[in-house]
Amino acid sequence: MTGHRPRKRFGQHFLHDPAVIDRIISALGAAPDDHIVEIGPGEGALTEPLLERVNRLDVVELDRDLAARLKERAEDPGKLRVHQGDALEFDFCSLATNGEQLRVIGNLPYNISTPLLFHLLEQRECIADMHVMLQKEVADRIVATPGTSDYGRLGVMIQFYCDVERLFRVSAGAFRPPPKVESTMLRLRPLPRARFEVRDEAVFAELVKQAFGQRRKTLRNAAGRLLDTAQIEAAGVDPGLRPQQLSVEQFARLSDQIHMRP
Repeated sequence: MTGHRPRKRFGQHFLHDPAVIDRIISALGAAPDDHIVEIGPGEGALTEPLLERVNRLDVVELDRDLAARLKERAEDPGKLRVHQGDALEFDFCSLATNGEQLRVIGNLPYNISTPLLFHLLEQRECIADMHVMLQKEVADRIVATPGTSDYGRLGVMIQFYCDVERLFRVSAGAFRPPPKVESTMLRLRPLPRARFEVRDEAVFAELVKQAFGQRRKTLRNAAGRLLDTAQIEAAGVDPGLRPQQLSVEQFARLSDQIHMRP
């Protein structure tokens, strides 16, 4: 399916390079009975080879015109289900029946990739893995380690809940129109439970959000509303460190100090 004019407001960049498409499909390694969910199928560059490999495929497409064209081209309506709607609001777990796990794949629109990843994290209990194409800078933040400039809230939260693997980089020329940035394919595998046990995951998330909201300040100042110096020290953390110097485990220990606050 070609000829659709990319819409800037949807952040559309259509994948067209056959070699890249083959590499993505190979990395996914879909089995016939896997329940695949594709986000933003666009012109169907990944959809068609996926349909050759699996018995059922759900796709979530915001663009009404593209969604309609995908429906029209479905040779077996029972095999391809097209959901026209916003992936940021979509209930992915509603597609999982009898306790099955979904395998999510998609070339995520750059303008919504971070909130969409957080939305997927909220539904991780029904997701086996995610193979996602992201702007390279976003991918770098996800895989970043403590003490690096890319390390921040996104990386901490995803690493708290998922195993993360960088697969390969993709040049701008693989898309139509070419974006002004390079892309990276990542594999995210939600863990059966969070990487570190905490008393309250919502408290953990709030701490990470507040700390990196003032990342240039020391921890005693960046997290001052939630933790005092004594609590930070009780967690075995130096209050003089900056948020980007802390490991995921240290954030977990700090969050439990908040929970214990009188």
